[in-house]
Amino acid sequence: MGAEIENLTVMNGKTTVSIEDEVLRRYAGAASEPEASLCCAVDGYDMSLLEKLPQEVIDKDYGCGDPSNWVGAGEVVVDLGSGSGKICYMLSQKVGAAGAVIGVDFNDAMLDLSRKYQDEMASRIGYGNVRFVKAKIQDMGLDLDKAGAWLKRHPVSGIEGLAAFEAECDRLRRDKPGVSDGSVDVVVSNCVLNLVRSEEKKRLFAEIHRVLRRGGRAVISDIVCDEEPTPAILADPKLWSGCISGAFREDSFLEAFEDAGFYGIEIVARTDVPWQVIDGIEFRSLTVQAFKGKEGPCIERNQAVAYRGPFKTILDDDEHRYHRGQRIAVCDKTFQLLTDPAGPYAGQFDAIEPNEEISIEEAGVFDCTRTTVRDPRETKGMDYRKTRLIDDEPCCGEGSCC
Repeated sequence: MGAEIENLTVMNGKTTVSIEDEVLRRYAGAASEPEASLCCAVDGYDMSLLEKLPQEVIDKDYGCGDPSNWVGAGEVVVDLGSGSGKICYMLSQKVGAAGAVIGVDFNDAMLDLSRKYQDEMASRIGYGNVRFVKAKIQDMGLDLDKAGAWLKRHPVSGIEGLAAFEAECDRLRRDKPGVSDGSVDVVVSNCVLNLVRSEEKKRLFAEIHRVLRRGGRAVISDIVCDEEPTPAILADPKLWSGCISGAFREDSFLEAFEDAGFYGIEIVARTDVPWQVIDGIEFRSLTVQAFKGKEGPCIERNQAVAYRGPFKTILDDDEHRYHRGQRIAVCDKTFQLLTDPAGPYAGQFDAIEPNEEISIEEAGVFDCTRTTVRDPRETKGMDYRKTRLIDDEPCCGEGSCC
C-alpha cells in the first residue's frame, strides 16, 4: 500500500469519512439486502457443503475465493471477517465433529445474521462446532462483546475512566482472549484483509501468526493489484469498502507473510482475468497459503538435504541456497521443515540422515547464515569403512537394485 492514507479518514467531497465507519455501514447494509457488487463472484464452491446452508447465509456472503479447499478433518479453524457465516458453516462440515470453527467479525449486523443460524446448522449437520467472536481481525485477542459489557457497567466519563477501560482490555486479552495464542490449525480469510487500514496491516499479519499453532497455516483469499492504487482511488471511501483501495500490490502481499515469519509461502489460486480495472490498474483475486513454524534455535546434527529439481538452484525464505543434487548442510529445524511429508516442500528434497544420530542434548550450534555442501563423510562418519557386495546371484535377480 502507498503512504497516501496515514490516518483513519478519507475525503468524500467536502465530508471527512472514517474508513472503518464506511466499511461497517456498507456491510451492515449488505447484511440486510444482498449487494452483488461488493466483491467478485466465486465459482466452484463444493455444492455438497452448501446444501445444508440457509439461503440467506449464501445470498449475503461476499468474498473472492474459497479457502475451504485447504482445510481438513479434525482441524481448528479461524475465519477472519466471517460475515454471514457461509465459509464457517462450510468448514464446520469439513472439519467434522472433532474439529472447531471460530468466526471473527467486527460488524454487529453480520454477527447477528451468522449467529441466528447456529442452532439450526447444528441440528442440520448433527453437531455444533461453530462460534462467532466480535473482534477486529487485527486484534483478535480483545473480545469486544466482553469489552462492551464492561463499558455498560463502567461508563467512561474522563481520563481515569479511559485508563481503567484500557486496563480492562489488556486484562481481557490476557485472561479471556477472543482467540488464544497458538490455539488454531488454520486461519482462513475471504476478501477481508484489504478492508484493514494500511498502518494496521503489519499488526494484522502478526495476529494471524500469533493465533496459529506451530506447524499451522494461513490460507488467505484477497484482492490484489498489479500496481499501487492512485491517490484518487485511495481517497474514495466507496472503493475502500468495495475491496479496492486497500488491496495489496501482488508482490507486497507475499512479502507481508514473509515479514511476519511465515515460510512455505505459495500462491495456490489466482484469477487470470482481473475482477476490475481502474485507471489502468488491474485488481484480481489471489489465494496464498503460508506456514508457521520456523522459529527456534539452529542446532547441528550432521543432517543434509538434496534438492531434487527441476530448477538448477533455489533460494528459501532464509536465504539458504540449494543446488540440484548437492548435499546441503542444514540445521535440524530446517531439515524437519524441508522433509516433512505433510509440509509445503514435500517430495522436493531427499533427506540425508547421519549414520550415527546426534541427540538434541549433544547437538552443537549450527551456523545458518551460510550455505555449505555437506561432505558425505560427515553423515557417514569419518571412520566409515563398510563394504557391501551383491550376492552371487544374477545381477538382475529378485531383490536386486537393477
